[in-house]
Amino acid sequence: MNTYPIGVLFSRSGGYSRPAEQGYFGALAAVADINADDAYPFRLEAHHADPKGNADRYAELCRDLIRQTGAQHIVGCTTSWSRKEVIPVVEKLDALLWYPCVYEGFEVSENLVYIAACANQQLVPLLDYIVPRFGARGFLTGANYIWGWETNRIARDVLTRSGGSVLGERYVPIGDDDIGHLIEEIREKRPDFILNNLIGNSSYAFLAAYQALGKEDPAFLPENCPVVSCNLCENETTRLGTIPEGQYTVSSYFRALASEENDRFAARMKAENPEQVADAFFVQAYAAVVMIADAIRRTGSDEAQRVLEAVREHETTTPLGSLRVDPATNHVSLHAHIGRTRADGDFEIVHHCSEAIAPDPFLTATPLDRLYANMAADARQLRVVR
Repeated sequence: MNTYPIGVLFSRSGGYSRPAEQGYFGALAAVADINADDAYPFRLEAHHADPKGNADRYAELCRDLIRQTGAQHIVGCTTSWSRKEVIPVVEKLDALLWYPCVYEGFEVSENLVYIAACANQQLVPLLDYIVPRFGARGFLTGANYIWGWETNRIARDVLTRSGGSVLGERYVPIGDDDIGHLIEEIREKRPDFILNNLIGNSSYAFLAAYQALGKEDPAFLPENCPVVSCNLCENETTRLGTIPEGQYTVSSYFRALASEENDRFAARMKAENPEQVADAFFVQAYAAVVMIADAIRRTGSDEAQRVLEAVREHETTTPLGSLRVDPATNHVSLHAHIGRTRADGDFEIVHHCSEAIAPDPFLTATPLDRLYANMAADARQLRVVR
């Protein structure tokens, strides 16, 4: 029986280890499931490298995984910074990076498969939901690198072109928990909502401080001025207790999604590891490995380009639904569900996206003009009601 190596490249320590570890656990869970399934006439062997949150180590470790283990496929990277460090390596060595984290868009590579949402599949639907309900005066926060910069740039464009405004835009280094100045500025400017593009420890510190602000001033309670995120998942919220209660997240996957398939998957993952939460980061990495295995079964080879052709031509059944890679962009179509955090850290689904959204990483096909007009009308109506 053939054995095919899979590279797994996630930081299990550092300032954003919680979401990164989810990718690690998701990839390994999928490898175990494939190896236990007689439908696959081969085995996968996972080889993990841990950059420990140091962006300068990703390229080197990716190169080592490919050259030393023979892996044609790398599942990994959490931040856009680390992803961009790895792209030249997989392009030079003709391997595939399977990227399982939400990102800002405006990128395509023949050697990269994007398994998570770009901006038209997460940020745009999130703002389309939030603005009519709370208002179009936003305060933007972000980690001080490309994810924060670009996501806030898109948000600023959506808000200002729909008649809204950005009352503040502030950044902190990845993992920095010194965020008191953000809270004071929010207290002073009193926005309608806060867009949270912080990651890891920075996000957790901000959410805790914002909850304290809401206890001091009811204007900043979630029902009046929520924090909304594109990258906050159950593995993080459940560890934060009641801190994020009432805040909003958009995601292609929630554990609370009601379906027989999802119920079975979530229950099986919990039974196999009671301490592990199968959230979006976990499931997106899991789906990447399942797509690789399905393509190997179809082609009889793990050669990168043959696998890529197979996932472009055929759908693969995953916990995210049936996925097929768009040949023009190497992205997949995904749902944009919106959840509100409960006291136990799980999510109540407040908006269920019934149809998957086609990827539009450069925002060239998304009908933004109609969105701007609708959001502007909704925001004006909200001001009249208030």
